[in-house]
Amino acid sequence: MHCRKQTVVLCFITGCGLKQNSENIGLDRIKGKGETMSHIYDLIIIGSGPAGLAAAVYAQRAKLDTLVVEKAMVSGGQVLTTYEVDNYPGLPGIGGYDLGIKFREHADRLGARFVEDEVLNIQDGGKGAIKGVVCQGNTYEARSLILATGAVHRKLGVPGEEELAGAGVSYCATCDGAFFRNKVTAVIGGGDVAVEDAIFLARMCSKVYLIHRRNELRAAKSLQENLLSLDNVEVIWDTVADSINGDGMVKSLSLTNVKNGQKRELDVQGVFIAVGITPESRAFEGLVDMDHGYIRAGEDTVTSAPGIFAAGDVRTKPLRQIITAAADGANAITSVERYLVEN
Repeated sequence: MHCRKQTVVLCFITGCGLKQNSENIGLDRIKGKGETMSHIYDLIIIGSGPAGLAAAVYAQRAKLDTLVVEKAMVSGGQVLTTYEVDNYPGLPGIGGYDLGIKFREHADRLGARFVEDEVLNIQDGGKGAIKGVVCQGNTYEARSLILATGAVHRKLGVPGEEELAGAGVSYCATCDGAFFRNKVTAVIGGGDVAVEDAIFLARMCSKVYLIHRRNELRAAKSLQENLLSLDNVEVIWDTVADSINGDGMVKSLSLTNVKNGQKRELDVQGVFIAVGITPESRAFEGLVDMDHGYIRAGEDTVTSAPGIFAAGDVRTKPLRQIITAAADGANAITSVERYLVEN
């Protein structure tokens, strides 16, 4: 899934530290709803990106008593900061913000309940037990949880990156590459994803630069061989980006060679940053099994903890896109229903 900037059943979209705590924190009422911790939901969804909102829609249709806990004031997750989405079936070219709002409106129309709060920790008594979601303002309880907190792209932290996000700066070549057909682009990074992005972009861009701070790539040898065989790809070694330049749209990169200090300007129309992503799973450490921060869960979204499910970019999966996150949300509800019937 791609969204550039920046939910159990319980869905999580916050990156809170996990601290097991037996105390009940905050019994204030949910904003505008009046429910307190004495109410036990079938499902709580923490987070409201595509996975969380899809889960909310399917939960409402399944008549599950559901609450969505979201840290952000506006639902939609990272998709809100995507300039344009051209690979979501039926809605070609829709703005990311508009798509995120449509997701939320659909859930609202079906009567989904939302609360703005930040998760502090999760209390889990095991299979069949009630799960407690301790937040800053309240503690909520549910029979099942879905973790759908997503993942965030690591940033370079250079001038122009934030300002030109969606205007030539992207973190997902498969999402946005088609917008740069016959244009000159640069990929920054040296791992598998960066090399895969460069290979993908080479199919449609007139020229692709791969900029890496070291003198060798970390990507798999087979990927490197494929990359270096392409005539329209040039690797710029031992180099870092100092800034991304442009007036409304990306026009160039300011680069520095880390070995000799030489500086140069590189004219490009698109910059794809591929320096890794970080799953928003810190709050769940020790709660469920993980792999490098990603929650271990298959297509059924089942985790190592009974009654707790993981959907969207936060789980282990080969492709992270808006549509795959939404599919996870639907799958999660099927698994939740099965769990609730059996427990």
